Formats: sequence, C-alpha cells, structure tokens
Amino acid sequence: MIRPRSIIVLFLATLCVACSLAPEMPVTREMLMKTRIYQSYVIEESPEEVVDALNQQGEAILAVKRTIRGKEYPMHVKLLATSEGLEVLEYDR
Repeated sequence: MIRPRSIIVLFLATLCVACSLAPEMPVTREMLMKTRIYQSYVIEESPEEVVDALNQQGEAILAVKRTIRGKEYPMHVKLLATSEGLEVLEYDR
C-alpha cells in the first residue's frame, strides 16, 4: 500500500522539477524585444543574458528600475517562457 506521505513527496518533487524546465521552443532575442521591457524598465542584464537564462531555466527574475515622472522605483520583473510565448509579470520590491 502506498503511504500518503510518499504521494505528497513524489508530487512535490515533480512540481519542483517542472518549474525549472527549459521551454519547448527556444526563446530568441526578437521574442524578448517584442515584450518591450527594455523600453519600459532600466535593466542591467544584457538581452543575451536574459535569453540564455530563459532557454536554460524557462524563467528569469530581473531586478529593474522603472522611471515615472523623473523618479525611479525599484521593481522585480519575472519573465516566463511558455508555449504561447513570453509572459511578463512585475512586482514591487
């Protein structure tokens, strides 16, 4: 008989592995530029570094700054490589 704890551990292990899988279709620099994040935020990482992270891990979390009316606000931007394309989520720091 399978123990409930074993099922939970197996589920969590599968979930953790699934979160860091590379995308089905490789992300290109052009796909990244279509999100317009480099026009909306001040980002220290180069586009090539971000594309490499997306292709290896399926996601990238960037520490960025957004300028509104001359004032900079620190934020986090999470990029997810999905089968539909890139998804951009922003969070306050």
